[in-house]
Amino acid sequence: MPFTFGNGTEHVQTFATSLAIGLLIGLERERQSDVKAGLRTFALVALLGTLSALLVDVTGNGWILAAGLIIVGAMMIAAIISDPLDDGDPGTTSVVALLVCYLLGATVWFGYATLAVMLAIATTVLLYFKAQLHGISRSLTHKDLLSVLQFSVLSFVILPILPDQDFGPYNALNPHQIWWMVVLISGLSLAGYAALRIVGVRHGAALLGLFGGLASSTATTMVFARHARSHTDMARTATLVILLANLVVMIRLGLVALVLAPGLIVPLASVLGLGVLGGLAVTIWGWRTLVAEGELPMPEVTNPTELKTAISFGALYAVVLVVSAALQDYAGSKGLYLVSLASGLTDVDAIALSTLRLFNTNTLAESVAVTAITLAIMANLAFKTGLVITIGGGALSRRTLPGLLAIGLGLAAGLAFVV
Repeated sequence: MPFTFGNGTEHVQTFATSLAIGLLIGLERERQSDVKAGLRTFALVALLGTLSALLVDVTGNGWILAAGLIIVGAMMIAAIISDPLDDGDPGTTSVVALLVCYLLGATVWFGYATLAVMLAIATTVLLYFKAQLHGISRSLTHKDLLSVLQFSVLSFVILPILPDQDFGPYNALNPHQIWWMVVLISGLSLAGYAALRIVGVRHGAALLGLFGGLASSTATTMVFARHARSHTDMARTATLVILLANLVVMIRLGLVALVLAPGLIVPLASVLGLGVLGGLAVTIWGWRTLVAEGELPMPEVTNPTELKTAISFGALYAVVLVVSAALQDYAGSKGLYLVSLASGLTDVDAIALSTLRLFNTNTLAESVAVTAITLAIMANLAFKTGLVITIGGGALSRRTLPGLLAIGLGLAAGLAFVV
């Protein structure tokens, strides 16, 4: 912000925000047993950053800010060298935290107070949850770290270089948007996959069903259907996991629609909501009668961010886009419904995301888009019902089919009400 001469009272709020940032980060650092920079030091360093930025505005000399940063870092390093930490920690985290605090103070002066406060909170969270973050890091395997790296490649290497322009038949193919959908689904799947790896079986069937639905409801249904077939005494537990995983699919699609096509969320949420309520009623009833049956198996979900998996999904999504546009052009809404039923058997995401994009481009009417997504979910539900019957056997089918049927009836009722 340009500096203006006066009594300075107009900048009181700026320095108060800077002081608050320093106190917030310093409060966390004060908890350390052998602290080299605590509450007062961090507060003063944040104020120093703001004052340095003020002097930069007054003099036009950016080296003032750089010199302050160097001095703060050098003083902190000198303090640690002269009196090393008792636990043998090199103290690099505290040095970096102090430098971040200094720069956040400067950021407040330059008019980015909201951003500075957000970053200060994020910094404090990272500092506070040191033990938990180290525990998560140690629990991840080579395969898990590879998943994170591959997701980073999908998101920050491939996505930025793809052209954001329409190509192909009916101008239905936009490489950037197609790959963005790959990133979106891979991110959701990676979150569920990581949760399964970290949480494991400690919290029982409920979390396995929730996280299994994020990673792959079809894989979760198949795994627990096989387990129920091999161990009939686990049928009730498997029922709870399968029903929860299938409920999560609809909730996940609702959240995706809220982000991608907020104009469609009210009618779509009405349909999905009735499906969730129908399945949830049966699931709660099953929960009350559930008896713990020992340790549950971990759903064996493959790495969701492998390039082969991502490219396969992107290709399927692109094909569904072109076919949907062509059928919509030649056969109207009935052609799209056929695509929804066919593609929904194996994958709901591709047809759902393509339908949302077509709705955003005003190619599809609201009722047509909701119907297409609902039909895809119902086709996928029918496929997983077949898995339960053929793989799970009679004991699992008797307990699970009422819940799956309740979800289907809820979706049908919602669709009839909305359309």
